[in-house]
Amino acid sequence: MQIVCLDLEGVLVPEIWIEFAERTGIPELRRTTRDEPNYDTLMKYRLNILAERKLGLPDIQDVIAGMGPMPGARDFLDDLRASYQVVILSDTFQEFAKPLMKQLCWPTLLCHSLVANAEGMLVDYRLRMPDQKREAVKRFKELNLKVVAAGDSYNDTAMLGEAHGGILFHPPENVIREFPQFPVTRTYPELRREIDQAFARVAG
Repeated sequence: MQIVCLDLEGVLVPEIWIEFAERTGIPELRRTTRDEPNYDTLMKYRLNILAERKLGLPDIQDVIAGMGPMPGARDFLDDLRASYQVVILSDTFQEFAKPLMKQLCWPTLLCHSLVANAEGMLVDYRLRMPDQKREAVKRFKELNLKVVAAGDSYNDTAMLGEAHGGILFHPPENVIREFPQFPVTRTYPELRREIDQAFARVAG
């Protein structure tokens, strides 16, 4: 049995934090896992900025409500799910993702959660588990599944390395330079071809 593990932001939907940075005029919030490999460092940085600006979860959810999947993402995902099992492994949060998952016809999503106080201010975040993307792929392999994974950022590379086949999708140049072992794709047709070829290599 074959399963595809996909990152969410930068692969199927735009980067939520970048969109929020654009809407609020706070360029510091454009920093993502494409720039910062340490996720805890990145999240503490974000939470501090939100606290300083007195911006909370409702403010972010308002921005997300106006977002949608990347062009072609829904068709790509629907077509992929006709051939393979698909799971989204993301470092986003349940409190962010629901409106976007609805637009993608409710794919399976494993992600993290946020902690907000009574005023809606974000005070912490809770990881589903440390290194959850890689650990999920390991468990799928233990279930005798063949796994191909695709993502765009530093926080995807452990997942890509653990899978039987790992693919970068529209990654920044710094990630390409540091992880030359992964093929690079830039369109959904290219990504689909690489997924099919990766499974063919595993089967062979």
